[in-house]
Amino acid sequence: MIQDQPGLMQAVRDRFAQVDACPVQGPRIFFENAGGALTLKSVVETSARFAAIPDNQGRANPGSQALVDTIAKAKADMKLFFNAPNGQVFVGESGSELLFRLICNAIVETPAGDVLGCSLEHPASRSAAQRWAKIAGKAYINVEHDAKLGSVTAEAYAAKVTPETRVATILHTSPVSGMGVDVAAVAKAIRAVAPDCFIIVDGIQHAAHGHIDIAAYDIDAYVISPYKMFSRHGYGLAWISERFERLPHDALIGGPELNWELGTRDTGSYATLSDVVAYMEWLGGHFTDGQDRRARIEAAGAAIHAHEKSLTDAMLYGVDNLKGLAALPGVTIVAGADNPLREGLVSFALDGWASADLVEALNAQGIRTHTRKADHYSANILQPLGMETCVRVSLCHYNDRDEVARFLSVMQELSGA
Repeated sequence: MIQDQPGLMQAVRDRFAQVDACPVQGPRIFFENAGGALTLKSVVETSARFAAIPDNQGRANPGSQALVDTIAKAKADMKLFFNAPNGQVFVGESGSELLFRLICNAIVETPAGDVLGCSLEHPASRSAAQRWAKIAGKAYINVEHDAKLGSVTAEAYAAKVTPETRVATILHTSPVSGMGVDVAAVAKAIRAVAPDCFIIVDGIQHAAHGHIDIAAYDIDAYVISPYKMFSRHGYGLAWISERFERLPHDALIGGPELNWELGTRDTGSYATLSDVVAYMEWLGGHFTDGQDRRARIEAAGAAIHAHEKSLTDAMLYGVDNLKGLAALPGVTIVAGADNPLREGLVSFALDGWASADLVEALNAQGIRTHTRKADHYSANILQPLGMETCVRVSLCHYNDRDEVARFLSVMQELSGA
């Protein structure tokens, strides 16, 4: 694991901006990664460099050609990161905007039938699917997730898919429960009944926490938000399959038929994606001797997953002489403490505390967390559990055991344990 290699944990942390201090608050522990991960220092530098360039893409000059080359490299890098041998990647306004656009196109441009979604999903995909299903005159079929598990199984999807299912949406990881979904198994269950269904995956929460392997999923679209994967705000990224890219879509009349970007995109945002991939290759190089780029990315994903599991286990079950959350009186863990689907996130409530007040108390001790309440973002996860609010503690691989220990020490004081 990352923490087991001498010097590697510090080397990882040194590559991220504001890893242990906020320019406004001062020293702090950042456990709000599900709201937006820390940014690579290389991304900050790249963004500043490209912000100064006046040239536009597609012009007959060396500066313009360099921009075109930068975008081509970033697209190739991201297809490698996704392990997507075909199709295309492109950027849009945000991850949510891309989900809306792709789901709209898939629903509107397919024959009469139904749309399949799941109660686990983020409102970006659920709202888009329900809105456009209604407009297109398609039935929306809901798959109920397992509230206690905080996830959904392939069997649950299999029970609801029909031969007339034209579009299906899947959430890879829940940003509220923190639990992952077996995308490949769900897609297989869908294709067994509706082989031509367009399958769209929301990978926004999952992207920072390890492995993405589109070649193994048998899907048609995958969307991420780069600011949740060590890049920056201001854009989203989508991959679509070859058959998806041929669907009719918004485009300029007479323009390239397979172009899915509307207007000139920011070259700097593309360039920062190459920074993220380069970082993953660097990290993976500490866990494999091979020079194959994809092998290094896979090794990095495995190391990230193992490290984050060690941190969430410590948070739940304790570290050194400190009790874990699962042993503190009055604590309720969303989706249970012993859950193998967990990906770098623990949501909980503490008896006698309003979650917002607990987040404020933690923040006063320099520990950044977040409140989730039963609103349009989180009610689908919390209400079935009889919870109105929870505290979300979300980690990434640059967090360390000392930070977890500090969090548990404060929680013991606040809980009166």
